[in-house]
Amino acid sequence: MEPLSFHDYICGLDPATLPRVLKICSGVYFQGSVYEVDGSECCLSTGDLMKITHVQLQKVICENPDTGQTRELPLDFSGHFRPIPRSMAAHAFDSLEALVAAATAAPGGLPVCFTSAWDLHVGGRVLPGGQPVTLTSVELRHGQRHGRCKSGEGAAGSPPLLLPLALSGQFQWWEPDSRLTLLQALRCQALRTRRFHCANLHWAAVVLSPLYEVQAIMQMRKDIVKIPSSLEVDVEDVTAVTGHVHFVKPVLLSEVLARGGPFPVEAEILEGPAGSPIFESAWTGSLRKGQRLRLHGHAPAWRLLATAGRKAPRHFLVSSEYRGLLRRRPREFPTAFDLLAGLGPGGPLRVVVTRDCEGEGLAMALGVGDRLEVLGPTHDGGVAGLECARLGGPGEPSEDRELLVLPLPLAGGFVEELGDGRRYSLDEVTTHFPLPVEVKVAAGDPTLPSDPLGVLPAVRLEERVAEPFLVASLDEAPPGAVPVAFEIPPRWLDLLVVLSGDPPAWGGERPCPPPVEELTEAFYFRLRRELPSDAPPPPRPPKGPDAARRSKAEGSACRRSSQETPVKSPPEVGPKSLRPSLQSPTLAKTLPTPAKTPPTPAMILPTQAKTLPAPVKALGFTANPKVSPNAYSGVPKRVKPPPKRPPPRKLSGDSDSDHDYEIMDEELQETIRHMKEAALHY
Repeated sequence: MEPLSFHDYICGLDPATLPRVLKICSGVYFQGSVYEVDGSECCLSTGDLMKITHVQLQKVICENPDTGQTRELPLDFSGHFRPIPRSMAAHAFDSLEALVAAATAAPGGLPVCFTSAWDLHVGGRVLPGGQPVTLTSVELRHGQRHGRCKSGEGAAGSPPLLLPLALSGQFQWWEPDSRLTLLQALRCQALRTRRFHCANLHWAAVVLSPLYEVQAIMQMRKDIVKIPSSLEVDVEDVTAVTGHVHFVKPVLLSEVLARGGPFPVEAEILEGPAGSPIFESAWTGSLRKGQRLRLHGHAPAWRLLATAGRKAPRHFLVSSEYRGLLRRRPREFPTAFDLLAGLGPGGPLRVVVTRDCEGEGLAMALGVGDRLEVLGPTHDGGVAGLECARLGGPGEPSEDRELLVLPLPLAGGFVEELGDGRRYSLDEVTTHFPLPVEVKVAAGDPTLPSDPLGVLPAVRLEERVAEPFLVASLDEAPPGAVPVAFEIPPRWLDLLVVLSGDPPAWGGERPCPPPVEELTEAFYFRLRRELPSDAPPPPRPPKGPDAARRSKAEGSACRRSSQETPVKSPPEVGPKSLRPSLQSPTLAKTLPTPAKTPPTPAMILPTQAKTLPAPVKALGFTANPKVSPNAYSGVPKRVKPPPKRPPPRKLSGDSDSDHDYEIMDEELQETIRHMKEAALHY
């Protein structure tokens, strides 16, 4: 088949013959890269193969060939179309060569529909006379020109055949007489380039131009490619010679896991993991592009998130397949709120106090070594607390105990009192005790050559992880050896792979991945953020009594000062305006007593300047004795007074304010006020 434009090929394609494999003969590029516009493929490279799986009509453009006007027709257009007869419709041709020459010279061109006056015998097939035959294109086979034809009126399902153009006979163009709907006119290949008349459009002649959306599968493309039929690219139908070509479709590990089989299956990694690794294992370095994996299916086990150590913590994922034996370790509770969170529905919770506690809302003090039994939460007086019972010594009767209420923010340093030396399996620990729980490995897992949890002094089992995992192994094991197996979480390590159609070469038993995997610190905190948590937020600490009294005293002092301070008029100019400032005991010790002088006018006279050095010195200015009273002097230097603050006094009272501010002394406030008045005067 000779190359055709993509639009002409799609318009003449019979949907009953799908799927078809096409080869790109002349590619189209936009800036040398593949990208998409509105979800459609806009770049195809020369030599690419694609398999067309579906063709869908998008819209139809109707054009007036005389004026060039266009309009878009809806797919449910109710008008009917009648093809306009060709000028040589009644003319008879004695060979197919003459008919094709006349058709290509006519405005419509190919394809053309014709009939034969008698039966045609070609390749063991018989075409009865009078039956319409559609000639779509001309091809060169074995040095002779042939016409690709279809019997019938372009109906779906008719197999194509090749007729030599040298075939002689009596051939005549065939013109349908019936009115056609829009879809019928587009489906008839013989009328694809013909002009029509439609009474609903009020035009003498119209040409129909359909636009299709083609869905195809291409090599190494994950999704189905959508290509508009108007893309300017030449294609060649190579379905007959490429039937053995397998189109590779990349998939994600999450998609493989969602399919549910069949397993095992071979896969090759197309894109390695992005970002930092999530496991501290050696096999994570093998997950790179080109690495072959063997996928064994879904891992049925659940997992627990565990942490060991405090200064240099290590984090693990422990599978339910772990066969080690565990012994409980006493839990540590920094505050009473942690005690409330650790109180489970099981047996009683008994703790030992490790720090002396008194005050902080406690009715009775706690000492180091006191034994408490946690009873439950309480709301005494509207304040949340934790009700406990103080226990006696080991030899004292259990009836002799006193009740007390601990405020939730109380930091007492409590340690759980345990008398349980039993060894539990991992499943028993999660069944009998609420998480989190601290354990110590009493007997390591016998299936592991070295149990990483067995050498740790304590392990804290924190949360349960129910995400699905995929069991995989590396395809690098020597013959007869068990391959290295591991579990991949597709939610956080979703690799892009391509599945192999060949069955796996290794047919042994399913390998067992290690039940303990160490996590990186970054992935551990990411996992904690993403996992759902039912833990309530910590309570808000109550207001301290000292802060409440100081806040209330501050409010009372501000209200009292605002009530006692009168509205001041502008101060008088003269020594008399400085006398009220001398009533302060703080300034009385610093300033000398001014001499009594007779009343003076508002303007300061030179004779009165001798009485002013004392208040000026109190304000931090240094007077120049060499300057005459009427002489101009510069701005005096400002001397920093020595810092002298009266000691704060305790104020009684209660307040609801959350802030604790220092209260200024009333005498200091009065001194500052008088100093401001003196500064304004000078």
